[in-house]
Amino acid sequence: MTKRLLLALGATTILSTAAFAGVSAETDPVQWALENDPVAWEITEGLTTEVGARQGGTEAEARARAWALAYLRKSGFANVREEAFDMPTWVRGEERAWVVSPFPQKMVVTALGNSASTGDAGLEAEIAYFPTLDALRAVPDGSLAGKIAFVSHAMKPAQDGSSYGAFGPARFVGPNIAAKKGAVAIVIRSVGTDRTHRNPHAGNTNFDTGVTPIPAGALSIPDADNLVRMIERNGSVKLRLLLTPRNLGTQKSGNVVAELPGSNPALPPIVIACHLDSWDLGTGAIDDAAGCGIITAAASAIKATRPRRTIRLLWAGAEEVGIWGGKAYAETHRAVPHALAMESDFGADRVWRVDFKLPDSAAALADRIAARLAPLGIGRGKDPASGGADVGAIIAAQNLGIVDLQQDGSRYFDLHHTPDDTLSMIDKAQLRQNVAAWTAALTELANYEGELTLAPKR
Repeated sequence: MTKRLLLALGATTILSTAAFAGVSAETDPVQWALENDPVAWEITEGLTTEVGARQGGTEAEARARAWALAYLRKSGFANVREEAFDMPTWVRGEERAWVVSPFPQKMVVTALGNSASTGDAGLEAEIAYFPTLDALRAVPDGSLAGKIAFVSHAMKPAQDGSSYGAFGPARFVGPNIAAKKGAVAIVIRSVGTDRTHRNPHAGNTNFDTGVTPIPAGALSIPDADNLVRMIERNGSVKLRLLLTPRNLGTQKSGNVVAELPGSNPALPPIVIACHLDSWDLGTGAIDDAAGCGIITAAASAIKATRPRRTIRLLWAGAEEVGIWGGKAYAETHRAVPHALAMESDFGADRVWRVDFKLPDSAAALADRIAARLAPLGIGRGKDPASGGADVGAIIAAQNLGIVDLQQDGSRYFDLHHTPDDTLSMIDKAQLRQNVAAWTAALTELANYEGELTLAPKR
């Protein structure tokens, strides 16, 4: 059977024991995934081509759920369903910024999720510059009345993505802090690492109860750097900002759930997660259509081996705008025992490290997984696994075991939440390496009959 023919037959064939190139999903699912798997690409390409951007709570996200339900049913998964929930929905409007003086010119900006509107007339004010978020924190409350706060920072690429934790708060909490200081608006240097494209990075921000939201935008990195130069050259810079987002009120979203039933229904399931929604500037290829492709392809690859544990797929809704799907899943399934949780939500570049958080009794299991991953170029980390956003709530509720397959994040924040998050950024060979890694880990986990949850926290 040729590869072209297999692709044409689609996902239903992938779930069979068909083989080509001398490798079978039944006899060697890991090698099969590494050499031949088309499912991860098929999902990533399908979602980005047929749906595109799919922000939580919007009609586009609803179309993505319909796409996912049809795909998973066609592919032979069991108990495929939508689990609906309500959520507040924010959408962007017009987005413009330009320096009025001393060096008039346009800037590229995007509104941060939950930003207030400037109104159709926009607003104009002098910039109050802060090279770090801590510098903004340090000024007295009320001291920025009539000013637009501008927070810069120095985020750098990192394989483990750790720079996001250090500099992400400029977006996560910066607008809330600026509002408390009295600013009429805030712009930040985009939380990203790409200095070669004039792309702003979208993302959510939140305001404390009792704090009146202010307009909040992210400047592209080249524009933020230019604004710093202007301030250093002249001191006083005046900016005009136009952001007209709207709150649509409560809208419908939902999780898409499917299962690969295990041969021993007495064993609690493993839940493997991705998120179906995306931000709206790109088409959500790396964040997180690829994650949905990876976990589904791995489950597909081991179907023919008849694993003992049920593997439950969670394509979570509305992650980007508040982790609504992960929270809803935990609430819906709180009383149903789970064994372990995993998530793929860090792009599509190769897995380079595995981390574990398992009971001591499962030490030999961790050793076996690490040994199976080593030929794929994956080393064992020393830190405990922490899981992902969409499984965080169910992990906390049941103290689940966790395995993290850590992807190379060296270029992730060049693309994350930008217009460049498109299918063209996916490397097929690295995508298949992800599927092979997940297949290797799931083969061991889904056939392990020992305890995977941790002792209850005291």
